[in-house]
Amino acid sequence: MREGPRPGRGDGSGFSSPDPQKSAFCEVFLQAGITGISGALGVTRFLSSLLYGVKPSDPLTFVVVSLVLAGVALLASYIPARRATKVDPMAALRYE
Repeated sequence: MREGPRPGRGDGSGFSSPDPQKSAFCEVFLQAGITGISGALGVTRFLSSLLYGVKPSDPLTFVVVSLVLAGVALLASYIPARRATKVDPMAALRYE
C-alpha cells in the first residue's frame, strides 16, 4: 500500500527549509538590491558628465542598451551550446 505525505510537511515532498535560511536569503537579496540601485544611481550621475546630447534618464537609450546587452548575452551562450550539441557524448566522456 502506498503511503501518503507525512503530516506536518506541508506539500508532501519530504523537504522543507527552515525559516532562518529563508530570512537570511531575503536579507542578502535585499542588501544586494539596495547596493545595486545605489550603485546605478551613482554611476548614472558620473556618466551624465560623459554623455553629450543624451540625458542619463533617456528611456530610449535604456531600452536600446538593454536589448543590445541581452542580445550579446544570448549570443554568448548560444554559440558554445550549439558547438556542444555537435560533440558525441561518448567521445566526450572517454576524453575526460
